[in-house]
Order: sequence, then C-alpha cells, then structure tokens
Amino acid sequence: MDVVVQPAVSWMGLNEELKSSGLFFPVDPGPSAKIGGMVGTSCSGTNAVRYGTMKDWVVNATVVLADGTIIKTRRRPRKSSAGYNLTSLIVGSEGTLGLVTEITLKLAVIPQETNVAVVTFPTIRDAAAAAAKIMRAGVPVAAMEIMDEVQMGVVNQTGATEKKWKEVPTLFFKFSGTKAGVQENIKLVRAIASSHKSGEFEFATTKKDQETLWSARKQVLWSMLALRKEGEELWSTDVAVPLSRLPDIIEISKKELDDLGLFASVLGHIGDGNFHESILYDRTNPEERRAVQRCVYAMVDRALEMEGTCTGEHGIGLGKKDSLLKELGVDTINVMRSIKGALDPHWLMNPGKIIDFPE
Repeated sequence: MDVVVQPAVSWMGLNEELKSSGLFFPVDPGPSAKIGGMVGTSCSGTNAVRYGTMKDWVVNATVVLADGTIIKTRRRPRKSSAGYNLTSLIVGSEGTLGLVTEITLKLAVIPQETNVAVVTFPTIRDAAAAAAKIMRAGVPVAAMEIMDEVQMGVVNQTGATEKKWKEVPTLFFKFSGTKAGVQENIKLVRAIASSHKSGEFEFATTKKDQETLWSARKQVLWSMLALRKEGEELWSTDVAVPLSRLPDIIEISKKELDDLGLFASVLGHIGDGNFHESILYDRTNPEERRAVQRCVYAMVDRALEMEGTCTGEHGIGLGKKDSLLKELGVDTINVMRSIKGALDPHWLMNPGKIIDFPE
C-alpha cells in the first residue's frame, strides 16, 4: 500500500492511475499541485481533517544535498525508529535543505461508502461554532469546509457550477466509511447544526448529487481569479488556531475584511482549525496594497495570540519570515539556521526562504 513517484507527478494524475487498484492518495490541495511542491510545503487540503497532512503520508524521500550527496531518508516500512527522522525534516523545508528527486507515499483504501452534505447558517460565527461542536462531539467527518456569503456569491456570479447557491455562510461536509456509519454521521451532524441555527441541510442521494454539492468548494480559487479586473491581484493567505478559538478569530477577521471595503472572503478547512482569507486588490495602488497587508498581518498576529500558527498549509516562503520568528522565537529559528548551515553552508538551496541569510 505504497507507491514511488517523482516530484512532477500531480496528485490528481496519481489518483487517476490508482483508481482501478481500490487505493488512493488522500492529500488533496489545489488541483494543479505536484507531489514535489506538496512535499516542500507539507501541504494539506479538504481531506486533512480525517487523513492528516502531507507529512503523514511520506514514507521516505531521495534527496540531493547542496554538495551533490544523494541520500534516502529511510527505508520502506510504514514505521521505523531508526535514527533521526530525516523524512520529516525534508517535508515542509520548502526546498531549502535539498532537492527531492523521488518520494515513496503511503496509500489508503477507497472507502466503501461516501456522501456529501451542505448546510447553511445565518452568520459566519454560527457556522464556525457548529463546526467546532461537531469536532468536539467526535463525529468522524471526512472533510468539513466553510465558505462565507461573499464566496458563495462569487461561485454564483461566475457560473462555476450547475447549481445556484444561497449566498449565506455555508458548511460543506464529506462522509466516508460503511453505509450505516455514513448515515449515522449525517444524522449527528444534522442535529448539531440544527442547534446552531442552521438553515437548509442538503445531502446527496446519487454520485452526481455528490459532485454537484461539492463543486462549489472545489471551484473557490478559480471563481475568485475569474473576477480579477485589469491590474488586480488576489492575495490569499492562511492561519490555523486551536478549534476552541476558531469562532472568535473567524468572526473578528471577517469583520476586518468587510471594513476593508474591498472584495474579500473567508473560507477554509475548518475541521482542523485552518482558514483562509482571499482579497482582490489593485496592485497599482500602493495605499490599497498597504491596507490589505495590514489586514492580513493583523489576522496572522491574532492567530499567534490565540496559540495558533501563521500558516497551516501555505508555508513561510519570503512573506511570513517575521511571523515565523514571532511564532517560534529566536532560539528555535537559530536551531533551524544551524541545520541549514550544516546541510547547505553556502546557502545555495532556495536562499532567503523561511529564514534570512546569516549576518
């Protein structure tokens, strides 16, 4: 139940190849993502609430280090306590420690039964509170996603799906398991949602219904990009917080986005405390860019105050180095810098990403 791939393989192409085997690779970020980039950022996706993130599915990696040395981080067993965990060191390192040329991935069994449900709420806080309660109740959802009223309107406006949606905060659910288990979980979610002022609760009765109900969530990014006018850019960023703080940060961040006066929305993988802000702004207007930047970094700082992280899945890159320092502190960053210096003393690999050059 594993597969060896090279970094340019797409996760969707891989699952297409695997389909007839009864197995699949469950990490599902944006549709264009390749395995190499997914390893670099330790990305995740809608399935993370049940299946975890990229770091949970990499068995080993073959890596070319800065001096040309080729290493394999470990062997093939699913578990090993042999030596340092170099696999986890490479996953999420954003190409700063070596060049990944081959990856062994774990695979999962395609569930016996799957279903999809969609439920609306009067406010974003009601939706977030319901999501937190569902997780606290231990309901084993396969995915739980949130989209605000702006994002639902975007999907309608662009005609990205066959269905016309109510333009209110909405939760999207996937359920998987046995037929009886799926039906029981739908019933539990419906009851909890009702106690948080939910509106219409739709669930699929056919495979076609499943695709239709889930289509709005999968079209989010492309719908926002389709609305760009000349000179506009989309700023998309993410944070993650403990589930208990999720309703608070989403409500406050949503208000700040609305006050910005720009076209902006909240969405994300609410089942594991990870959510995103997406803001359309005029890149030729310095004042507008600064306002967006202030709003984004206020959200990041708020997540850190709530014992969260500055990024749940997008990574640090160049833009969140200061936030990483706030999150982890100087001593932890210095340990990272020491590891970087040991493996890449001349800073050849993706220099300047995650941490700054040594002074």
